Amino acid sequence: MSGPAELAGGKAVIICCGPGGVGKTTTAAALGIAAAQLGRRACVVTIDPARRLADALGLGELSNEPRRIDEGDRWPGELWALMLDTSSTFDSLVTRHAATPEQAQGILSNRLYRNITGALSGTQEYMAMEKLYELHADDRFDLVVVDTPPSRNALDFLDAPRRLGRFLDNRVFRILMTPTRAYLRAVSVATQTFLRTVSKVVGADVIADAVAFFRAFEGMEQGFRDRAEKVRALLTAETVAFTLVVSARRDAVAEALFFADRLDESGLSVDLLVVNRAHPGFGGTAAADRARAASLAGTALAPLYANRADLAEVAEREAAHIARLTAAVGEATVVRVPFLADDVHDIPGIEAIAALLC
Repeated sequence: MSGPAELAGGKAVIICCGPGGVGKTTTAAALGIAAAQLGRRACVVTIDPARRLADALGLGELSNEPRRIDEGDRWPGELWALMLDTSSTFDSLVTRHAATPEQAQGILSNRLYRNITGALSGTQEYMAMEKLYELHADDRFDLVVVDTPPSRNALDFLDAPRRLGRFLDNRVFRILMTPTRAYLRAVSVATQTFLRTVSKVVGADVIADAVAFFRAFEGMEQGFRDRAEKVRALLTAETVAFTLVVSARRDAVAEALFFADRLDESGLSVDLLVVNRAHPGFGGTAAADRARAASLAGTALAPLYANRADLAEVAEREAAHIARLTAAVGEATVVRVPFLADDVHDIPGIEAIAALLC
């Protein structure tokens, strides 16, 4: 088993997943700071379009390009951060794989391309993996920490490379990729009939844009396919760790069990379980404290024991919820982070979380 310090000090990628509202972004930033404190160069990337990472780090804005969190000599290493922009990442991917600048421009200016980069199902997930691979290959960073979005689809990127491969092998895609010298000249009569039928529903301009879009990708699909295979290999490498962040609420634990099952289905496992905002135990049991309060009825100590019994009940209930989850994640290291006196919204606050984690 590896604890947070071992992950921050030795892994190349840490992917943080879990339900919304449990402190996942703060945990990702804390792991990045822990790595910087160990002398490593860490980059925290959030897939979540909300500004949680920027807010947690006390920053105004984050873009699709890594931004160094300049703290002078605060740490021996470095901390960088960015927020995924799906469209910009897709544009960079097209430019990289295009055979010529003209081919890249033909795709980037296509109306269908501009529409689907933000709307096509699975685009965000695949671009998240593309950005992860890009950062992993960047010599500026020793560690990339990924903050996934707070939804049940957060782990869809695990299957994104495989889905891209299926898309590239799709019969309609392969038909539309058929090289031609003029619009639809080399496409079979059956395919032309199919496209004419569809054009009556969605419009001829849409079909023309679609055909132009797919034709513009001619010769590029192998590059996409090769990159997808490399991304898939990266996800299963021993240098990649998965952190599951959860609070001890019943609903959050149920969601976390879903995430753990998704990882297991993908042949992956949880390396670190972070139980955030946990209530502390004070020794003894709620029942014992209730009995003690009853025996001290009428004294100043009675309400204090009653209050301690209330807190003990909360801690016992949380322990019962987490027991289900710890059983599901097997040999994962479990770290409990208690409630803090203040909200975390700046670097010192995240450093406090890093200290509690490590």
